[in-house]
Amino acid sequence: MNTSEVLTDAFGRIHEAVHDAVDGLTPDGLHDRLDPGANSIAWLVWHLGRIQDDHVADAAGREQVWLADGWSERFGLPFDTNETGYGQTSSQVAQVRVGSAEMLLGYFDAVHTRTLEYVGGLNGPALNRVVDESWAPPVTLGVRLVSVIADSLQHAGQAAFIRGALVRR
Repeated sequence: MNTSEVLTDAFGRIHEAVHDAVDGLTPDGLHDRLDPGANSIAWLVWHLGRIQDDHVADAAGREQVWLADGWSERFGLPFDTNETGYGQTSSQVAQVRVGSAEMLLGYFDAVHTRTLEYVGGLNGPALNRVVDESWAPPVTLGVRLVSVIADSLQHAGQAAFIRGALVRR
C-alpha cells in the first residue's frame, strides 16, 4: 500500500463506524444522552466531522465544507460558524440538534468525500510538510492526519457505545 491508500483506508474505517452508529436513528435517539453531562451521538458525529473538515481544509488550503456548501446554515446551530465543538460545555453539547440522521450523515459524507479527494493525491514526502507552527515541535501533515484519524475513531467508537447502551435500555 502507498501513502494515499493507507490514508484512504483509515478514513474509510471512520466512515463505516459513523454510519454504523447513526444509520436508522431517530432525532430523539441522536440527541439522547446517557446522563446530563454526557455527549450525544449527534454531538459526537457533528464534532468529529467539524474537526476533520477544519483540519483537512486547512492543510489543503481550501474552504471548509461546513461553510462552502452551506451546512452551517442548514444546521442553524447557535454558535460561531467556525465552532468545531472543541472544549464545549455540557449545555453547548445539548444545543447540537439535528433534524434527522440523514442530515447529520449528509454533512459527514460531504466532509468524507472532500477528505478522500485530498488524501488520494498524497505521497510519503508530502506528509513531512509543516502545517502548524504554533506547536513545539511544529505539526507536520502526517501528524495532523493521524491526529484527525485517532480523534475521529475515538468519537465514532463513543457514538457506537452510546447507541448500544440506548438500544439495551
